[in-house]
Amino acid sequence: MQAALTEISIHVAVVAALACLVALLPGVRLRPGWLLAALLLMLLRDALVLRGYGLVPNLVPGGWAWTGKLMATAGLLLVAALPGLGLRRCGVTLAQSRGARGAWWVFGALAAGIFVLAWWFGDGADDLGTIAFQWTMPGIEEELFYRGLLLLALNEALDGARRERFAGIGWGGALSSVAFGLGHALFWREGGPSFDAVAMALTGGPALLLAWFRARTGSLLLPVLAHNVANGAFTLF
Repeated sequence: MQAALTEISIHVAVVAALACLVALLPGVRLRPGWLLAALLLMLLRDALVLRGYGLVPNLVPGGWAWTGKLMATAGLLLVAALPGLGLRRCGVTLAQSRGARGAWWVFGALAAGIFVLAWWFGDGADDLGTIAFQWTMPGIEEELFYRGLLLLALNEALDGARRERFAGIGWGGALSSVAFGLGHALFWREGGPSFDAVAMALTGGPALLLAWFRARTGSLLLPVLAHNVANGAFTLF
């Protein structure tokens, strides 16, 4: 528990520091209340995914984090439905924005490439439990948070109405992508912090594309599908 709390505290501190640095740039106005909301959401999501840091037992056997992911999904949906946020503002809608077609074409091309790579380099299908998990929970829960709630809070904290930066993803999209990368690359172990630059690049980089999908479509549908294809394709071959 102590290691997990230290780890998420570092992630929160990095995002907070970067947001404060961005706020020094011309044309950026920091809204502290929204930044605080974003940081608190990071802490809440971490506690839910880790089942209250072990206080809630793992109710689903099989070695995958079904319980924590389901807890986080339910909790984050409740938060997203609160006044001032709203499910649609968080991308919880099937409706697609005008101009979404280009994003879907990009996804189709990338998905085809991923399946070809999975088929070419695959060494056999995984068990059904692994396939079921990788094709559902990572994309649903993580996109709801990183491209939904956290993106909204960071956009409000830094971009306001000026979200045309960086092909529409804004500073919120950039920082939420950093947070996503940190969750896969920066850990706290017994000997201290451990940072994997390759993991940061392989997760934080694609996260920018997922943020662009969200910005272009106005929905989490495409980011969830893209995330789960990336996670799940290699489980099939």
